[in-house]
Amino acid sequence: MNAYTLFEAQQQSRGIDLTTVRSRLKALQIETPSWGYGDSGTRFKVFQKVGVPRTPFEKLEDAAQVHKVTGACSSVAIHIPWDKVDDYSKLRSHAESLGITIGAINPNLFQDEDYMLGSVTHADPAVRNKAIAHLKECVDIAKETKSRDFSLWFADGTNYPGQGSIRQRKHWMLEGLQEMYKVLDPHMRMLIEYKCFEPAFYHTDIADWGMAYNLSLKLGEQAQVLVDTGHHLPGANVEHIVSYLIDEGRLGGFHFNSYKYADDDLVVGTMNPYELFLIFYQILDALDSQEQKLVDTVNNMLYMIDQSHNIESKIPAMIRSVMNVQTQYAKALLIDHQEVAEAQRKGDVLGAEDAVRKAFEFDVTPLLHSIREEIGVPVDPMKAYMADHYGQSILARGKGGASW
Repeated sequence: MNAYTLFEAQQQSRGIDLTTVRSRLKALQIETPSWGYGDSGTRFKVFQKVGVPRTPFEKLEDAAQVHKVTGACSSVAIHIPWDKVDDYSKLRSHAESLGITIGAINPNLFQDEDYMLGSVTHADPAVRNKAIAHLKECVDIAKETKSRDFSLWFADGTNYPGQGSIRQRKHWMLEGLQEMYKVLDPHMRMLIEYKCFEPAFYHTDIADWGMAYNLSLKLGEQAQVLVDTGHHLPGANVEHIVSYLIDEGRLGGFHFNSYKYADDDLVVGTMNPYELFLIFYQILDALDSQEQKLVDTVNNMLYMIDQSHNIESKIPAMIRSVMNVQTQYAKALLIDHQEVAEAQRKGDVLGAEDAVRKAFEFDVTPLLHSIREEIGVPVDPMKAYMADHYGQSILARGKGGASW
């Protein structure tokens, strides 16, 4: 009896529907970020790596390698102007020739000299108008790349009390987003991201999920909240936030990464894999509720990776993140929701906790290997990539590639 047959018998004895498990696992798609393939770092140093892509076209080529070995990364988010090109239809065609698509568009409103004191919340109307023009430019780019989503993160905030009017900046933020919202195509979505601090250290204009949620309500149905797993204060119950936003029909997607102290942008699942598992538990619990609003919200959510690979090799780090997401999603698929619900009805605290936790403790390697075999990708994506010639071929690019 092979490993998967044993796993199958074990789960069937628990009453787990492996047909549904396998179907959902095969359908899981994780968008990788173009900037994750370039040189990046900290405030202190960007360590340049040999073989880093020099152009947006080469970033797509690297991303295609991740999809090639995982089968789960069919789209790539781009950052403007980091990925600015003269012809975005050409960039889209290049992606399609590689078997992938261009995903979310990420406006950059934090690196221009004019944005030192804010972008859409700057006291100078000329700077605010410049920022709004960039947001609209990104909508035009999305029309050429056939993208649906915009990941909107603003570094806007203040470092000292009195530096700016918090209430006035709140109004300017809404006005700026409203200008962008007006030019969206009907299928497009604005995913509003929040962050508790950094680079502003006194207050951030969109500091938490409640502020992002409030903005989405004022804007309309095409505005939703984006949860970055690294953008919370220590101790935050991220899965609670996820559950609340799903129930409100306002969770548009995720930026997955890991952190030990703050927004460290480490490889997904390396610091607190149980949190990632519990996030997926809440998502799947909503999906299994069969409430149409919840099901629609979950089915339209975008799973994205947002990482800063400072000391890691870029492509292997991305593959590791994808594999870690797949592992925790697979484990969450093994939760018996009926067992959990029965324990809840009985007031059996330990029984309910055990019904969730024991799914986390299963070894899902046989399941993942079986799924990968079925979809025609290597059972061990990392090993397959390391054995391939691609990693050696890109060394000819030398150092000094694209960076943020």
